[in-house]
Amino acid sequence: MRMPRPAGSDRLVDVAIDCTATIAEAIARLERAGTGALILCDEDRILRGLLTDGDVRRAILRDVSFDWPCKIIANDNPVVALEGCSGAEAIHLMDHGREFVLNHLPVVDRSGRIVDLLLRSDLVSEERLGISAVIMAGGFGTRMRPLTDHLPKPMLPLGDRPVLEHTIERLRDAGIQRVNVTTHYLADVITQHFGDGRAFDVEIRYVEEDQPLGTAGGLRLVDALDETMLVMNGDIVTEVDFRSMFAYHREHRADLTVGVRRFEFQVPYGVVDCDGERVLTVREKPVFNVLVNAGIYLLEPNVSACIPDGHRFDMTELIDRLVEKGCRVVSFPIVEHWLDIGQRADYERAQEYLRNGN
Repeated sequence: MRMPRPAGSDRLVDVAIDCTATIAEAIARLERAGTGALILCDEDRILRGLLTDGDVRRAILRDVSFDWPCKIIANDNPVVALEGCSGAEAIHLMDHGREFVLNHLPVVDRSGRIVDLLLRSDLVSEERLGISAVIMAGGFGTRMRPLTDHLPKPMLPLGDRPVLEHTIERLRDAGIQRVNVTTHYLADVITQHFGDGRAFDVEIRYVEEDQPLGTAGGLRLVDALDETMLVMNGDIVTEVDFRSMFAYHREHRADLTVGVRRFEFQVPYGVVDCDGERVLTVREKPVFNVLVNAGIYLLEPNVSACIPDGHRFDMTELIDRLVEKGCRVVSFPIVEHWLDIGQRADYERAQEYLRNGN
């Protein structure tokens, strides 16, 4: 086990933020720091809280204004380590300080002044996630024709590589080594490109559907149903942090976690609110915000019992069935880049993002 980093490290410059800063400012700082957490402190560097990636995502679900002070959504009583603690002591606090595993540990001196922020990766080697992935790649891609006349949609080029190759690379970089790919339409194009996966530093298995089984039906054909599975549609381009999603899933002790994305749309007309025949108000071209299904899920093994064998079954049906049974289904807001290549315009936006990053 590695020893904690020397106290007073340069990381504090990136992760320490005034507790009166806005949530928007904290989100920008989180993106720059890349640590998944910020330390809230006052002008004397006294620890006032810990703000994590998960805190921000939960704030999005509560529709909290990003103009509010970040201390409102932070944990004002985090688990902390005293300056000079050993690596073993720090890991013990991360593993047993809460009912769920912690990945961030503020270090303070005996006056409560912040000294450092330890990450789990500072103390132990980057570990595999211990989950497998399933990529749904069997669709016909009819809305993308003629581009998909000879290529399955996940194999459309994005830059100089197929969309599916970008996805597998991100899974590998997140520590996921076992990848299952469900296929149907033009399956040979996929299997010939990726083979057994060794050229891409992963293990790939193919699940061929004789007939389309929907977005969840094919899961019954997957061998590894005894571990947590990350399931995602094959036509998604995203930079979502899969490690953060898995930590969130475990923290909430979910049977199924649904990746969601905030979607804003404007009604192009004046909306008339009525009480019977009586007009109450007219709202001119109002803007609505909703959460939409992002096509990325984490499933526990017990969920497979709710999936019928050999029948078309969509993930939306599975979610409804689990909710009816009283299982724990939670949402995980995706704030990173995400794009569903459902239509030609979406594909062009994905190409533009790859070229310019916006």
